[in-house]
Amino acid sequence: MIPIANPDISEEDKQAVLKVLESGMLASGPEVKKFEEEFAAFVGADYGIATTSGTTALDTAVQACGLKAGDKVITTPFTFIASCNSLLFNSVKPVFADIDYTTFNLDPVKVREVLEKDPEIKGIMPVHLFGQSADMTELMELADEYELIVIEDAAQAHGASHCGQRAGSFGQAGIYSFYPTKNMTTGEGGMLVTSDADTARLARKIINHGRTGDYQHDVLGYNFRSTDLAAALGRQQLRRLEDNNEKRRENARYLTENLQQLDWLEGPEERSGNYHVYHQYTVRLRPLNLENHEKALDYSELENCFAKVKRCRDQLVEHLKERGVGCGIYYPLPVHEQPLYRRRGYDKYSFPRAEAAAAQVLSLPVHPVLSQSDLEKIVKAVSCFSKKIS
Repeated sequence: MIPIANPDISEEDKQAVLKVLESGMLASGPEVKKFEEEFAAFVGADYGIATTSGTTALDTAVQACGLKAGDKVITTPFTFIASCNSLLFNSVKPVFADIDYTTFNLDPVKVREVLEKDPEIKGIMPVHLFGQSADMTELMELADEYELIVIEDAAQAHGASHCGQRAGSFGQAGIYSFYPTKNMTTGEGGMLVTSDADTARLARKIINHGRTGDYQHDVLGYNFRSTDLAAALGRQQLRRLEDNNEKRRENARYLTENLQQLDWLEGPEERSGNYHVYHQYTVRLRPLNLENHEKALDYSELENCFAKVKRCRDQLVEHLKERGVGCGIYYPLPVHEQPLYRRRGYDKYSFPRAEAAAAQVLSLPVHPVLSQSDLEKIVKAVSCFSKKIS
């Protein structure tokens, strides 16, 4: 089976971790400090704060950026639930705006519509989904116009850029995840980056029990500290990140070139000005073309279209598994339709583009460990499914 993800762990990675094990300094120490500095420099930020996960980095960012209980933040309904839960954990209310049809990221036009209706919005949390940056030029212009806090969820966008600037470096803070499926890994871990000294100072307190000195604590904090074990692996992974991202891009080009003839499949699009790092190679299944139909159809008709495409996708998933090709659906249910959010009243809202994406998307293997024969196998398996489309 070709896996949907396969962490690239080198002999150098193993030796770096072994060196830390032999040193006896396993908790947060000199390796963490070096990793923070190196990763922040890579992103183009002044400060890096390593954490235990992307989720704890998000939680820390929400607090360190000054959002308060009762504040409202615009974000996307098409993301992993941790993005939005970081707001709920801090009693901040997520306010959803629909996504751009081609990139799956927040649509600035839809964000403006929300801002014009609700003067109480305090921030924006864009998610750079699948390895491609959101339109940060437009979103930052909106943030400046409405005086909003911007926290970027770049958990899937290590090395991605927009107009030459790294994703995660535009807002007051950006966060990354180093989960094993990501473009680089520390096993489990995260990083908050910022160029705001006050944000960095508070974030560093929050991840370390609110500590300011020897057993002195002036804010409520957590144990979100990273370890030298994780940092040692992260430093090695960071050195290969750009090469591995280029390999992902090469693999994506091959898939696009060899699948573009399929009239029932729509491949990912790299938006002009973006550098896409393909955390996922995410395709859409037709026949549903929401861009053409979202105004023409009423909502019940759209739901019928969604159900039809889901059935087709389920058949494709089984077809690929039978032929030894792993795949993934990220994400089959928009956040506003999750039971947790339905109970909070979000079920009264509809976001047709996000709902269409949830019905249509399927991610194929694109990771840098793929061989040429793996790529050929993926193309062959997907292509021969076309005969099953009714």
